[in-house]
Amino acid sequence: MSTLSRRTVLSSLLAAPVAGAFQGVSSRVVKPQPKGKFSGLPFHAKFTDIAPAAGLHAPLIYGPPDHKTFIIETVACGCAFIDFDNDGWLDIFLLNGTRLEGAPEGTSNKLYKNNRDGTFSDVTAKAGLAGTGWASGVTVGDFNNDGNDDLFLTYWGQNVLYRNNGDGTFTDVTEHSGLLHEGKRWGAGCTFIDYDRDGRLDLFVANYLEFEPNRIPKPGESTFCNWKGIPVNCGPKGLPPGYVSLYHNNGDGTFTDVSEKSGVAKCKGSYCMTTVAADFDNDGWPDLYVACDSTPSFLLKNNHDGTFTDVGLETGVALNEDGMEQAGMGLGIGDYNLDGNLDILKTHFADDTAVLYRNDGKGNFEDVTNSVGLGVETRYISWGAGMFDLDNDGNPDLFWVTGSVYPEIEKTLPNYPFKSPRILFRNLGDGKFEELMDQAGTGVTTPHASRGAAFGDFDNDGDVDVLILNLNEPPSLLRNDVSGTNHWLKVKLIGVKSNRSAIGARVTAHYGGKMQAQEVTAQASFYSANDLRVHFGLGTAQTVNLDIRWPNGSVEKIANAPVDRLLTVREGAGIVKNEAPQKRS
Repeated sequence: MSTLSRRTVLSSLLAAPVAGAFQGVSSRVVKPQPKGKFSGLPFHAKFTDIAPAAGLHAPLIYGPPDHKTFIIETVACGCAFIDFDNDGWLDIFLLNGTRLEGAPEGTSNKLYKNNRDGTFSDVTAKAGLAGTGWASGVTVGDFNNDGNDDLFLTYWGQNVLYRNNGDGTFTDVTEHSGLLHEGKRWGAGCTFIDYDRDGRLDLFVANYLEFEPNRIPKPGESTFCNWKGIPVNCGPKGLPPGYVSLYHNNGDGTFTDVSEKSGVAKCKGSYCMTTVAADFDNDGWPDLYVACDSTPSFLLKNNHDGTFTDVGLETGVALNEDGMEQAGMGLGIGDYNLDGNLDILKTHFADDTAVLYRNDGKGNFEDVTNSVGLGVETRYISWGAGMFDLDNDGNPDLFWVTGSVYPEIEKTLPNYPFKSPRILFRNLGDGKFEELMDQAGTGVTTPHASRGAAFGDFDNDGDVDVLILNLNEPPSLLRNDVSGTNHWLKVKLIGVKSNRSAIGARVTAHYGGKMQAQEVTAQASFYSANDLRVHFGLGTAQTVNLDIRWPNGSVEKIANAPVDRLLTVREGAGIVKNEAPQKRS
């Protein structure tokens, strides 16, 4: 008897009936596993939402607050930490949406400058970033290598590339760059990536689905327009799926569509959402992972010759361990088990778990969700996610935000609230996680209908904070206050021969007998962009050695790096800046 390939077996499973087949979203409808005994270990990170005091008052407008007629009103958008003025302090960029009848006055994307005192100033108008419409994703990177990080935004409509002029302003260069497209697309995930390692950032863009309101059934008018028997907005199943595109940076401010030539155009039939560019098989070349909603996700292996091959099914990240589709939305990338390989956290719909895929180092993945303890949480629809060491104990934790897409059902099904808390699983350091709620502070327990989330140290005090977009509410800015004596290290990389933002660089830290790998990514979480500086919690270790693999493949080593510092490393020159953290008030 011949041995069937994994792709053949899993492809056959896709044709089988699954739970939830007669609704618009895939969900396994699994019951949570029982929680084990609480460890009792102290958790030294506490999150407080300081957005009102920080001056972040403008709400995210995305459809009406009390009902959703169309799927366009439910998905919403991402956000970004970006140091747009190169002063060493993270500024905030928030995408925004609209309503079919028109948005309230003053609704637009927002840029907030960090005042370095825990507050932010709205500089949107001055910066030229007051865009309006149905925004989706954002990616941050210096596409023209002038030393200033630029912004690319996806929309339902026309995507936009903003060039950072270096003087506090941005210019819309979409047309000049060759990125105008015909017709109306629903742009979704997007990421800068130097896929050919030529030192210039290329651009990968995913599209969610084809959407035109006058062609979409109303709630309840189709089998794909109900959830648990209640009429809701239709989709994504039953609607035409999206596709992905790759644009090559020509080095003169323009891009060329190489989707067909590169092979990414073969990726069809899925509802594409968040995208991440990272080296998952440790061959020194960036791959692409696309979380797909209610359809198989894509893992595009870089073939080193300008082409990609989708290996999602055979490597184990297209489906869950049961061979079932899930509602892939957000992505957290990191090295949770400290083996030097990049693992994947993917968030999903209610009545399902988030999934943790463990990387074997060769780009093959095992679904370890239940074995590590994540199966205890299935209650909420989950979005933006991160894999970061939140308490600086040397072990990356898991964090994601939640919120429903169906505000109408709460009255009938109170167990499915529209607003819900954030989810935090602390890493116990033995291959297991445990869920925390009250122990992590009110910033975690307070319910919201959240979507995009960005992770970064906005106050430069040596821990990881979280910026979160909340549907039809102002954002949350969760300040992390870490107590105790754990150490940390933050590293900013500046490319010279590689792209200036060092997107795609791999940093491996060796500390206290442990090893942890991280990469500089231009999009992750849900449609969002994290701090481009990599952060390592070090626990009790007081020395750390760094191996830096730059995007062009060259390797640089830094021995005995100082701890509790913000280091800037320039390619080929080593440490060029060594800064102390900001003192907590």
